[in-house]
Amino acid sequence: MGLSSPNLPRRGLEAFASSDFRRYQLARGAVILGAEAQAVAVAWQVYSITHRAIDLGYTGLALFLPGLLFLLPSGHVADRFDRRRVILICYGLQVFCTLALLHFAHTGLQSVLPIYVVLFFIGTGRAFSGPASSALIPHLVPEKHFVNAVTWGGAIFQFANITGPALGGILYTLPIDRWWPRAHMEGGGIVYACTIASQIWFLVLIGSLKVRLGRLEQRDLSVKVLLAGFRYVWSMNLLLGAFSLDLFVMLLGGAVALMPIFASEILHTGPRGLGMLRAAPALGAVTMSLVMARFPISRRAGQRMFVCVSILGAATILFGISRSLWLSLFALAIAGASDTISVIIRGSLLQLATPPEMRGRVSAVNSLFIGASNELGEFESGLTAQWWGAVRATVYGGIGALVVAAVWAGLFPSLRRIDELTSEALRPQQAQALRAAAED
Repeated sequence: MGLSSPNLPRRGLEAFASSDFRRYQLARGAVILGAEAQAVAVAWQVYSITHRAIDLGYTGLALFLPGLLFLLPSGHVADRFDRRRVILICYGLQVFCTLALLHFAHTGLQSVLPIYVVLFFIGTGRAFSGPASSALIPHLVPEKHFVNAVTWGGAIFQFANITGPALGGILYTLPIDRWWPRAHMEGGGIVYACTIASQIWFLVLIGSLKVRLGRLEQRDLSVKVLLAGFRYVWSMNLLLGAFSLDLFVMLLGGAVALMPIFASEILHTGPRGLGMLRAAPALGAVTMSLVMARFPISRRAGQRMFVCVSILGAATILFGISRSLWLSLFALAIAGASDTISVIIRGSLLQLATPPEMRGRVSAVNSLFIGASNELGEFESGLTAQWWGAVRATVYGGIGALVVAAVWAGLFPSLRRIDELTSEALRPQQAQALRAAAED
């Protein structure tokens, strides 16, 4: 009788039994769609003003710098203040920033400097909202459904990441002025207006969350408190191994930056093929997220993570040697699917192996590793491709990822031996890391 009760969530949808989680993911999916669409509009706007590729690179730099500059205070703020309020304030700032971009589009701005200033403030909002958002999720669902929540969070992110740029491109080309001459809105203007709508929707839903955390970190601000996240990660062998594994694997195995070369010179598919190549990893990631939501990892999580990292390296090698578009798409989809399993395990470890009052600062440390792997990974790919050519750089990168997986399995045996992804199973390592961090 109990198994057929309508109050019980369906298998694979356990996290959605929480109304707070449903609202959070509805808000998050919409705001990511808006942000990705906005990124397309900003890129077109900047390039239409300067017609220089380097200026497009500066847009990424303007968004990235705040995360580096505010790394320590952002994590502390997430632990010191109510995380829901931190998120609301940050996205309130995002609304004003997008209004500024809308104004620039409406007035026909011919200078990129004000756009960079606005992007810096957008990056600042993201720098503070990121750790707060990551640390909030464990409080939205019961612990037994947390891995399911991480899985669905990844699927929603990937789906929005795929559809957002396409939505931005469609909105940018809509002839609004033909249909509504008084709107005086074309190109980026309609994109920014839709982004503002998604941000307001986000604020309404996040404001309606029932969870109220208050202040979790009770100690006053000090250098020791600010650096507590770094100390804990350094003392927690599991997290140090997981974060650094991701850093070095993505540094070596990432081939995203070289996709234009493969599409143009190796696969001879042109821009359409490039779009397919860029979408393939995300398609694999979304598919695997849906599978894992139905069949979650219950045992041998550490072993599975190392196996998936090895599959990622092998798929990268396959992509490097492929001369067929369909084989390349298959390899990239496998890479995206295997990386998703690894991401879910690492994301679960990040929250379950960290005390609630430190999750903001530890999440900020994790964001530094992720940012470094993404930004430096693209630089490394470009540099090695310049030396060896795109094919050899990609193949060597895949081999390097396999080597890193083998070495890390030996350096971090406790990470390899992780079985269940629960706070109860991870509590001994957590207590040991807290003692070690307190002694430093």
